Amino acid sequence: MQVISSKDNEFIKHIKKLKDKKYRDLNNEYIIEGIKIIEEAINEKANIKQVVICDDCEKTSNIPKDLMYEIAKQECVYVTSKLFESLTDVTNPQGILAIVEKNATKSMVAGAEMQEIDATQDIIVALDDIQDPGNLGTILRTVDSIGINQILVSKGTADSYNPKVVRSTMGAIFRVKIIECEDLEKTLKQIKKHKFQIVVTSLQTDNSIYDIDYKKKVIVIGNEANGVEEKIQNIADKKVKIPMLGKTESLNASVATGVILYEYVRQKLIR
Repeated sequence: MQVISSKDNEFIKHIKKLKDKKYRDLNNEYIIEGIKIIEEAINEKANIKQVVICDDCEKTSNIPKDLMYEIAKQECVYVTSKLFESLTDVTNPQGILAIVEKNATKSMVAGAEMQEIDATQDIIVALDDIQDPGNLGTILRTVDSIGINQILVSKGTADSYNPKVVRSTMGAIFRVKIIECEDLEKTLKQIKKHKFQIVVTSLQTDNSIYDIDYKKKVIVIGNEANGVEEKIQNIADKKVKIPMLGKTESLNASVATGVILYEYVRQKLIR
């Protein structure tokens, strides 16, 4: 078994470059790290390109035997602990990471994303320039928790394959199809032709999230600082807000998404 020890190895350079969004986009790959998320990737049949294992890291002994058997079916590359430390972004690494093919659709033609969107679902979630990776990862996890298998993200939204986003999803990244929209406004107009209504969050309304029926709705979640941009608000069929009983006027974007989506769940359970 060969163990890589040189930082000048071309494969090691490739892994380090994958920390940059442009390189991830160019190669259509990203990095996952840790025993649990690699187990999720295998279970969800993600396209794993290589698994990188620290040859002399104590924590790799914590990998369950049945998982190690599945990992052994992959293309495995072994590296020294010193080299692995130069690759990891985790404070307490478990000595294992993998390179995975991205599960995203990106169209350079505005509106052409409609070919990839599943219009049979009750609701679709769209993100308008969400900036915080933690928020994005939590939203992806929430979307997965209610059984939605797709999400629309605007061009200005944080990269869904940022390592912090990937960790925050807790495996949802493998189950939710990420549709990157070159022009979110035009994509939403296309969706409206499929009998969907656009719902935006806004403080400039008296309508509550509890006042609408969540059937054939696109829920647009806006930027943390500025909310949903004006041109998208202008094409919205409904504007809603979360009722506040205290002095706080707004919620964190991921929390607000969770509150709205679980009102959809409540209504669906009643039906």
